[in-house]
Amino acid sequence: MPASARTAPTAAFLGSRAGVPADSTGSVPSPLYKVPDLEFDYGALEPHISGQLMELHHGKHHAAYVENANLAIARLAEARLKGDFTHLAEFERALAFNLSGHVLHSILWKNLTPKGGDRPDGALARAIDTSFGSFDTFRKQLTESASTIMGSGWAALAWDTAGERLITMQIHDHQSNLGFGCVPLMVIDAWEHAYYLQYQNQKAAFFEAVWQLWNWKDVSSRFTAARRVASPE
Repeated sequence: MPASARTAPTAAFLGSRAGVPADSTGSVPSPLYKVPDLEFDYGALEPHISGQLMELHHGKHHAAYVENANLAIARLAEARLKGDFTHLAEFERALAFNLSGHVLHSILWKNLTPKGGDRPDGALARAIDTSFGSFDTFRKQLTESASTIMGSGWAALAWDTAGERLITMQIHDHQSNLGFGCVPLMVIDAWEHAYYLQYQNQKAAFFEAVWQLWNWKDVSSRFTAARRVASPE
């Protein structure tokens, strides 16, 4: 495990943290979600993504989503224990937002690699050509999807299990505007925390930079797995 990754929290949710409800035995529930360790050092993606930005993004922002997802799970458990669902909608909204943030960031870290870029080959390359016409068109579409998000969100390449094709989609915040039955394969974080420290208001430059870092082996593996998912229709 890289030295810099070891300094990042592996679980932001601590049982002794104030405000976390206990179960019927008086014990605080164990955290379900943990911040994954990176497979590279924080500085390994430079100059495209700085080590300082990576440390803040992985060690602080991602950790906050994990902490709040675990807190939402604990509060739902308490609501069931008490039989009081007065705040159920609030807790479920918090879980949807924070758990989705955790999942998308976890995909992103695997999608990136210090020796990435270029373009995919094999089945994924053929599917991109079939779905978008060419790799260059796909690249332009996904980058435009990220660049035109209003506010915070993500752009993603996803496998549409119903249509059995690749699509791009904008994800508002972490969880809105999703298509049911679509499996995300590669994601671009369009939240300001993903780029502002290094790129300031030049977010388009950041979206172009990440094309030098894509781990096509990981994306191809996700593509292979996604095609095994049964259509929801």
